[in-house]
Amino acid sequence: MDRAGPTAVEALIAALPETAGSALYGMVDVLAATGTLWRELVGEAPTASLIQPKIVALSREPFRCGHGIPVIPDVGVDEDPEADIVVLPELWLAPDDDMKGRYPELLDWISSPSWCRQHDLFGLLGCGPLGRDGSSERARGDVPLGLSGPLPHPLPDVQFRPEPNLVFADRTGRIVTAGGTTSWHDLAIHIIARHCSPGEALRIAKVYLLKWHGEGQLPYASLVRRQPHADAVVRHAEDWLAQHFREPHAVAAVVAVSGIPERSLKRRFKAATGSTLIGYVQNLRIEEAKRMLETGHGSFEDAAAEVGYENPAFFRRLFKRCTGLTPGEYRRMFRPFATATDLPAPVNPAAA
Repeated sequence: MDRAGPTAVEALIAALPETAGSALYGMVDVLAATGTLWRELVGEAPTASLIQPKIVALSREPFRCGHGIPVIPDVGVDEDPEADIVVLPELWLAPDDDMKGRYPELLDWISSPSWCRQHDLFGLLGCGPLGRDGSSERARGDVPLGLSGPLPHPLPDVQFRPEPNLVFADRTGRIVTAGGTTSWHDLAIHIIARHCSPGEALRIAKVYLLKWHGEGQLPYASLVRRQPHADAVVRHAEDWLAQHFREPHAVAAVVAVSGIPERSLKRRFKAATGSTLIGYVQNLRIEEAKRMLETGHGSFEDAAAEVGYENPAFFRRLFKRCTGLTPGEYRRMFRPFATATDLPAPVNPAAA
């Protein structure tokens, strides 16, 4: 049943200098349209928005967030604002960035005991480390897509999971975390369904062409990540494997090239990259197979043979485990990006 009554849900969307502007303003726009935009499009009498979003920052002073996008906050945390829900949008962080110790006033406001018991908290970075009273420190968080490798600053209170699009801290759905980039679509749909109605969430998804990422994050993540380290032998092995991963006995060959015992190379490789040697080779092969499925017309069996697997059934199972999709599903999802270049080029009126 759709939500009834004149009282709108109050939502505060937090903004910081590291906030991604697309997630911030996308969330503001979509939440503000609940209950109004669909009715206008189908010719029904307009009503007040079901959700009233406001931007909350450290103060009301204007600033610029990620990529220089201007932000004019509606309220500051120093005013101790109240709302039904708070959303923490995605932050643009470098791989070695540590948020520890930053913005204590924001964390104090979010994690106060009375606040946590009375409001819903939704985030795109994982709210586990925010809780200081125990109410949210057990929340599980998704690994943002840019952090598909080992985390540079592990958080012991948070279980990072790269697979799902949303992770619920408990059965009530009051504390929810999402992954990175456009997973704010999923979070917005969940918020509208929870606080308005599933029907309104569906209508908003149709208007904005919001996609529910039921396949999770694995299909979008890169399996190969160059970790910063100072081990010259391991770096040489990485460079060699990047050129020779298709060879049938790539692991034995790279051991020979490295000039050190196999056990030593495997130990040092794991310590420097966070990946086993065989796992690194498998990831290189899967990434190449993904590229072939995205851009080529050959069969998966051809791709498996091309990247060094004589047994396509084994590689098919490995592919599904690492990407969350079968090869056919992966091709159907990403092949259209390559064929988009086949469209006619736009006509330049000045050249006509």
